[in-house]
Amino acid sequence: MSERRFRFGYVLASKKVSSFIQHSLIKHAQENGIDLVPIDLDKPLIEQGPFDCIFHKLYGPEWRKQLEEFALQNPTAIIVDPIDAIEKLHNRLTMLDVVNELKIAGDKETIGIPIQIFVGENSESLLDAITSQGLQFPVIAKPLIANGSADSHQMSLVLKPEGLEGLKPPIVLQEFVNHGGVIFKVYVAGEHVKCVKRRSLPDIPEEKLGMLENLISFSQISNLTAQDQNDDSFAELIEKAVMPPSRFVTDVANQLRDALKLHLFNFDMIRDEKVGNRYLVIDINYFPGYAKMPNYETMMTAFFLDIAREKLNNESR
Repeated sequence: MSERRFRFGYVLASKKVSSFIQHSLIKHAQENGIDLVPIDLDKPLIEQGPFDCIFHKLYGPEWRKQLEEFALQNPTAIIVDPIDAIEKLHNRLTMLDVVNELKIAGDKETIGIPIQIFVGENSESLLDAITSQGLQFPVIAKPLIANGSADSHQMSLVLKPEGLEGLKPPIVLQEFVNHGGVIFKVYVAGEHVKCVKRRSLPDIPEEKLGMLENLISFSQISNLTAQDQNDDSFAELIEKAVMPPSRFVTDVANQLRDALKLHLFNFDMIRDEKVGNRYLVIDINYFPGYAKMPNYETMMTAFFLDIAREKLNNESR
């Protein structure tokens, strides 16, 4: 395989190209026999190439049709990933269903999801919906659609019933679980898994609920800002946070990959502050910001090489 070069075509939004297709990744991939080639959307896909693999983060009927035509004419090529599988992550109510189906070995760590409910535009009472499902304040309000748009990241922390008045359905209301102010972001690229720690919402003691606002809006709650990174108290919080066992993380990642039928995704996981071995998956994202990881080029190139080997296996059948 070392003598052959592989052409990987990609279709990404311009912002994603800037963050992911960095010179360091292009160079590292080239040194390992992988050429990353941008696909021109102004030309029919079938007239471009040849491509051993296409990876993308694009939707819509026209692109779907072009991918299907390409796959028919290039049956040994690898598509990363099928649009039908990707779109299952666009609905926050159902995206986490697969987590409850995982069979994690061992008797220590457990995996699950928070209680969550859907509130539609025709719902008469948000408060009735919450109480009927056993939800207690605080709760996190998330847009139903999770398609990577700015609107899909507009989340709110609702601390009191009065805060519900500022919400606009359709939304998903998710149980807020105290988790030590740290979230574990697990990046998956095929069989390669990397877990990193990030700042999250602080714990909210029950006795302080009455002293806080009714509703607090957040934008991409777990992301760091430059100011956060220079905050000594934050650095100490992250440093002291114990990582989940790597065996457990890998087991969850592998089972999610198989259940979702996706190569490229990450999931956000928290550890219940009350039950230290209870972990909850609170979100899953397709083709996340891999470049935020140190040395992401190494992980992604290793994944590309796995795909190249899969392509060779397809050709030999």
